[in-house]
Formats: sequence, structure tokens, C-alpha cells
Amino acid sequence: MQNKLVKFIKGRRKLLGLTQEELAEKAGVGLRFIRDLEQGKETLRMDKINQVLALFGHELLPVESKKLNNE
Repeated sequence: MQNKLVKFIKGRRKLLGLTQEELAEKAGVGLRFIRDLEQGKETLRMDKINQVLALFGHELLPVESKKLNNE
């Protein structure tokens, strides 16, 4: 999931010809947040991720895991 998110955001940013700084400004988040997000940092605020995704008409949603649940 994390790698898909990173690839999606990086890909959309590049497709639109935005720098990380421009994306941060448009999304209302800090440049550091965009850098951490694109580097796959595991502990990021979901609300801020959604701010970035909203620029592309998307949002975070739960998806069924392909891993087996042994509980």
C-alpha cells in the first residue's frame, strides 16, 4: 500500500509538472511533509495525506488486505 501511494503521488506530481515545493504550497502542507511522503515515511498524518490527494481528486480509503488474517 505504502509504495503504491508514493508512486501515485510522485507520478501525479510529475505528470502535472509540479515541484515538491509547488505541490506543498498548493496542498497547504510543508515541503518536509511532501519529501517524507515521497520517501515512504511510515508515520504520517492521514489528514495531511488527504490534503495532498484531494488535489488529484482522490482520498485514502480502507482496502481489503491480501494477507491472511490468522486471528
